Amino acid sequence: MAQPTVLLVEDEPAQREVLAYNLEAEGFVVQRATNGEEALLLVAENPPDLILLDWMMPHVSGLEVCRRLKMRPETRAIPIIMLSARSEEVDKVRGLETGADDYVIKPYSIVELMARLRAQLRRVRPSTLGMVLEWETISLDAETHRVIRDGQTLKLGPTEFRLLATFLEKPGRVFSREQLLDRVWGRDIYVDSRTVDVHVGRLRKALCAFGGDDPLRTVRGAGYALG
Repeated sequence: MAQPTVLLVEDEPAQREVLAYNLEAEGFVVQRATNGEEALLLVAENPPDLILLDWMMPHVSGLEVCRRLKMRPETRAIPIIMLSARSEEVDKVRGLETGADDYVIKPYSIVELMARLRAQLRRVRPSTLGMVLEWETISLDAETHRVIRDGQTLKLGPTEFRLLATFLEKPGRVFSREQLLDRVWGRDIYVDSRTVDVHVGRLRKALCAFGGDDPLRTVRGAGYALG
């Protein structure tokens, strides 16, 4: 799977670099923003899998960034962990009421922060954390790289495996070719969108190798979906 991307929004350079170093050491791709305006621009250009957002920033506060992102349908589902030195209960409630998915008080332990971050990612991108994904008679083990359908082990290439994992994370959701390119090939690699069609065709063939209906649906002008 393409590595999960975390947008780190922190105006304090030393804090930002320490956090970025630890996130990269844990295998995350890190985007950095030094203020709220920059964060909103980055999310619009390249939506991350998760946002670590400092509350206290000049101009546009973390609270305001959170409020704006949670108001927009296209960014509402991105988990936001708010980082704040404000430990008062009322501040925590404000942060969560604005739509933050979690609230971590400074100073925090890196170990605890990573655990909370993974808990949020487990919700939105379980395959990146080595979990078993299941839908109807299909199961995919992200750790052992095994796919089983109706008790039969299927042979999938690495790209088809990543494609299937993406579909299994959100059954029923229609993924555009661009979204699949982002998740399966990664954001920095140039691949023609027609390549997606070729690999979806290969995945269909592998899934139906022992019979059974084709579980993938082509949505004209939109993309592909599982189920």
